[in-house]
Amino acid sequence: MSSPSLTFGQDVADALSAGRPVVALESTIIAHGMPHPENLETAYRVEQAVRDGGSVPATIAVLDGVLRVGLGPDELVRLATDASIGKASVRELPVLVARRASGATTVAATMRIASLAGVRVFATGGIGGAHRGSAESFDISADLTELARTPVAVVSAGAKAILDLAKTLEILETLSVPVIGLRCDEFPAFYSRTSGLRIPERAESAAEIAAVLRAKWEIADEGGVLIANPIPAEFEIPAEHIAAAIDQALAQAEANAVVGAAVTPFLLSRLGAITGGDSQTANVALVLSNARVAAEIASAYNESRVR
Repeated sequence: MSSPSLTFGQDVADALSAGRPVVALESTIIAHGMPHPENLETAYRVEQAVRDGGSVPATIAVLDGVLRVGLGPDELVRLATDASIGKASVRELPVLVARRASGATTVAATMRIASLAGVRVFATGGIGGAHRGSAESFDISADLTELARTPVAVVSAGAKAILDLAKTLEILETLSVPVIGLRCDEFPAFYSRTSGLRIPERAESAAEIAAVLRAKWEIADEGGVLIANPIPAEFEIPAEHIAAAIDQALAQAEANAVVGAAVTPFLLSRLGAITGGDSQTANVALVLSNARVAAEIASAYNESRVR
């Protein structure tokens, strides 16, 4: 918390000083995850979901070279409307700080900044992972290595469905990242509640997960935990339906030579068009669900620390 490039929103600073629970939120979903004005409306709703769960939201971004933990309304509007703001993973952070530039933080970068700020719980939509064809392309998200390194719990609806979920789970196992299903035994497939892929651990409550977090970081204060929270059933898109849409979007990405960091936002945009907006509705629903769960876990973890 002594970094000269780290700045806190007042409510986040007050919560951390008072020992109240805080939940980190990423900003890539605002800048690149959905169109305006839905992106801004979703940002407000996600922050409110965290508050309703008894925690303080801390949306994270890099603005004018400053690592911002907790944004005000003007900053959220800027992220939602300024097309010049790119994606920032961990490797981009020093460049943005040195050049006093801005970036919307990915899962990995949000984890890193949250850890610097002393925030242990983070809600997102879905993590990055091994892309399809990664055995040849080596296109594997830095989210996975950050989970192996940084002591932050990440609540997500699994990994993004456009990825190779089996390879993603294998890499997480190799990196010794605990994956815990919240009242589920299969890894969620983002838009779908199941993937056919078993996960090793299941928890029935936020308190149970908080106990695991406390034990993990007492053993060694390093490495994260992935909490898999399936999309609410009423918003689920059946796997066979979304699979066809994903295949179509992937073919369009290949035809347009979309590569690297541009792949995910391109595919999410195309999925929205192909599904007639159903994928975007599902995306918002699962992010809100993850925010509520993260708030519960942050509160339970906070309580367990002060006993």
